[in-house]
Amino acid sequence: MEKNKNLSKDRLEKQVDYSTYQIGIVVSEWNEPITGALLEACNNTLIAAGVPESNIHVLWVPGAFELPLGAKMLAAKEKLDGLVCLGCVIKGDTRHDEYINAAVSQGIMQLSLVSGRPVTFGLLTVENEQQALDRAGGKHGNKGDEAAQTVLKMIRIGKEIKEQKSSIGF
Repeated sequence: MEKNKNLSKDRLEKQVDYSTYQIGIVVSEWNEPITGALLEACNNTLIAAGVPESNIHVLWVPGAFELPLGAKMLAAKEKLDGLVCLGCVIKGDTRHDEYINAAVSQGIMQLSLVSGRPVTFGLLTVENEQQALDRAGGKHGNKGDEAAQTVLKMIRIGKEIKEQKSSIGF
């Protein structure tokens, strides 16, 4: 993968009907100018793909550390096909960011595996604010857009697998 590649290109299959998909988006309030831009791009991508605005459920949580629990709470409240977690952790003078990033990534993965639903990782883990801006609508695209595309693809893959007949009893 190229170091400076912009991955925020529409890579969704056009013939898929996304109009019945129910999507949860959990967003960190911390670094809100960045996370707000991630949310806007995520929301716009879902709507452009055909997900009705009424099928998009947004929950704001205090910080990145709360993203996995917020996603679990939202999934318990709404009948969702998938969830997107959006946040931004900017490295500081200590290793605090490493602990937060590791905990959030593990929490998101565990929730996805336990729930059997896609929970996508839209957490920026950056060295400085400029890197965050570059990934929230700047030269590297918008990771909120990418997280939205990923959740839609994973939901579609899950639906396709469920529709396939098993030939060996699984």
